[in-house]
Amino acid sequence: MTILIIEDEKPAAEKLMHGIKQFDASAVLVGPLRSVKESISWFADNPVPDLVFADIQLTDGSSLDVFKKVSVTCPVIFATAYDEYLLEALEHNSIDYLLKPFKQEKLEGALNKYLRLKQHFTANLSRFAVSYNPNSNTVKSRVVVKRGIDFVSVKTDDIAYFYTEHKVVFLVDAAGNRYIVDKPLADLESELDKRSFFRVNRKFLVHINAIQRFKSFEKGKILLELKPPVTEEVTVSQENAGSFREWMGK
Repeated sequence: MTILIIEDEKPAAEKLMHGIKQFDASAVLVGPLRSVKESISWFADNPVPDLVFADIQLTDGSSLDVFKKVSVTCPVIFATAYDEYLLEALEHNSIDYLLKPFKQEKLEGALNKYLRLKQHFTANLSRFAVSYNPNSNTVKSRVVVKRGIDFVSVKTDDIAYFYTEHKVVFLVDAAGNRYIVDKPLADLESELDKRSFFRVNRKFLVHINAIQRFKSFEKGKILLELKPPVTEEVTVSQENAGSFREWMGK
């Protein structure tokens, strides 16, 4: 599992990360992020992790402000020296609230709670899940979009990429035409052929044919050049760089 750490105190971050590794040596730890600004920026450029551990008091404010400004769909475990934020924390996907200094058994109790919840919801959802099959007719071949007041369908082979802007999802086709889509990127990602489309970050879902070229970028990221071109940098996070290269080589 991938766990994001939001913690501005180095000793506390190191203790937390060591404790998580003791519990699960295979856990992928990201961070620590040390400020509200850095955390908001990270969520804008990266897929949502499996779990977040967050201190509340950061160098530039409260981590609760991160969750007010960014839509975070994964569970959050708050680890803080302050108990007065408990009720507010419950409003932001909190599944546990650890008071510092906490012992290893408290940390492991919180992690076990996450695993129990995950197992419970996975078991219930599996009854409705449809196994992915590249040759199955369940993979969408068209996407319905808005054009003015009308709705039209666009062939997936003609799609260059999807992106979000101000909470609106847009489809851009290979000719550069832009349309509004009434679905979140997460739903589109699950419905489209995973051989052709890759969620490069929280903002972009890209068709393989739209990738002109790519190159290594700062901090282990990958910088993409898309066609039709975009006016902003489109990057793949360090955590997804390996998966992206593997997908491009299939």
